[in-house]
Amino acid sequence: MATEEPSTEKEDSPEASVRDSVHEGPTEASRRARPWSANLLIGLLCALLGFALAVQLRTVDSDEGLAGAREQDLVRILADLQSRQDRLRSEIGEQQDLLEQLGSGEDSAAAAVEEARRQVEALAILNGTIAAEGPGVTITISDPDGNVDATLLLNAVQELRGAGAGTMQVAGVRIGVSTALVGEAGDITIDGVAVAAPYVIVSIGDGQTLATAMQIPGGVEDKVIQAGGSIDIVPADRVLVDALRLLDVPEYAEPAPSPDD
Repeated sequence: MATEEPSTEKEDSPEASVRDSVHEGPTEASRRARPWSANLLIGLLCALLGFALAVQLRTVDSDEGLAGAREQDLVRILADLQSRQDRLRSEIGEQQDLLEQLGSGEDSAAAAVEEARRQVEALAILNGTIAAEGPGVTITISDPDGNVDATLLLNAVQELRGAGAGTMQVAGVRIGVSTALVGEAGDITIDGVAVAAPYVIVSIGDGQTLATAMQIPGGVEDKVIQAGGSIDIVPADRVLVDALRLLDVPEYAEPAPSPDD
């Protein structure tokens, strides 16, 4: 007697269709979810890769800038870095000597008083409340086309500070720790005082080091020339910074009473 082979085809009943749709539903949803999460991950990876490439290109550009610099420019940059290193070593040596004096016993009181006096004078010079003189540099920036803006002058101030300038004045205005140098070309103010070209910067420090800082390739000198101006840098054994600043009146603070009162 012949036996009937079981059918391998899918059932066409409504119950089978419902089972199939229930079984396939989550799979299709997961398939729809996978591209969304994958796209998010790919986007995140692309963003990270773009950031890494930007940093790498910036580094390469910097290296290529040095690689393409002239020999005399490289020597100038090296001399500037060496001067800064020597200055930092000198400051470390001075602080070590002071530490030894303060801990030497009977001379420590006199050393402490002398150091306090020196610090008061240094702070007064830094704040611009007293005049100062010493070796330094005089920089004159001419701007016949009216293209030199506050940003360029601010770069000059920052470069001089980075090169060890003790104090300075720009266009007759003393530069302090809270100086605001703002404005477009032809309308520059320093601490609210309008200044005009030619801009004369007088700075105290190692004259040759300060001059080198102005002449670094791509630095202040090159930017002044690109703006159509000219710059004259004159190191000297003695310059005078005599513009003074008024101390800000404290809004909340007041001197503490003396212990004897």
